[in-house]
Amino acid sequence: MIYKFCTETDTGLTRGNNEDSVAFDESTGLAVLADGMGGYNAGEVASSMATSLIKAEMGRWLAEAGGQAGPRDICRAMGICVDNANKAIFNAANANAQYTGMGTTLVVGVFQDDGLLLGHIGDSRCYRLRRGELTQITRDHSLLQEQIDAGLLTPQQAAMSMNKNLVTRALGVENAVMLELNECRVEDGDLYLMCSDGLSDMVSDAAIAEILAQQTSLAQRALNLIGAANQHGGRDNITALLIQAEAVQEKRGVISRLLGR
Repeated sequence: MIYKFCTETDTGLTRGNNEDSVAFDESTGLAVLADGMGGYNAGEVASSMATSLIKAEMGRWLAEAGGQAGPRDICRAMGICVDNANKAIFNAANANAQYTGMGTTLVVGVFQDDGLLLGHIGDSRCYRLRRGELTQITRDHSLLQEQIDAGLLTPQQAAMSMNKNLVTRALGVENAVMLELNECRVEDGDLYLMCSDGLSDMVSDAAIAEILAQQTSLAQRALNLIGAANQHGGRDNITALLIQAEAVQEKRGVISRLLGR
């Protein structure tokens, strides 16, 4: 399987700065997205630290592994890298009064062969479009999601709630954080979207699916997602990272081609 990556980010229509941060390494199949929180520019600092530290450390480990690491090893390495980033952000917040309380959500994925190892913290999401059907493959760590799980709210009521941004888990807020890990099988033609809540809060899943299914370039679809979020108010920073999976076509020998095999 080969993977193509494309990302777009936008400040939105109401924010003065962009606290989202995104990074990827196509050579190792690594993708990282973070949405920061905190006063002044602290959210921007936290998200930037998360993506840069995880990309550097995890990317180096994956490059050294050379594609030979199994899912268990990748999960262990991802957990260590995220824990190191968490401690770095937490310590920076404690050392600088301007950054007190800063933190960030996180989505990190490793696409290797026909598998995806996915980790997340908070309410930034990963979706998969497969044969026209959109599936959210992360579960928000948020107060709203807990209320839905407890039967206190329906998803429809949650969509209208004013408490969308109350996360129950974030990177860098405490000395330790729990990374939720999932392993997914990738199929030829799958399209994955990692995004901040500036997209998912502004654009319905149905509209996201419609844009992802367009027969345009990845770059154009990413721009269309950003545009849709801004058309619906653009109340937050908006980031979309697209990953397209395509099966490798094996080259046949000359004799096999001549014989039609």
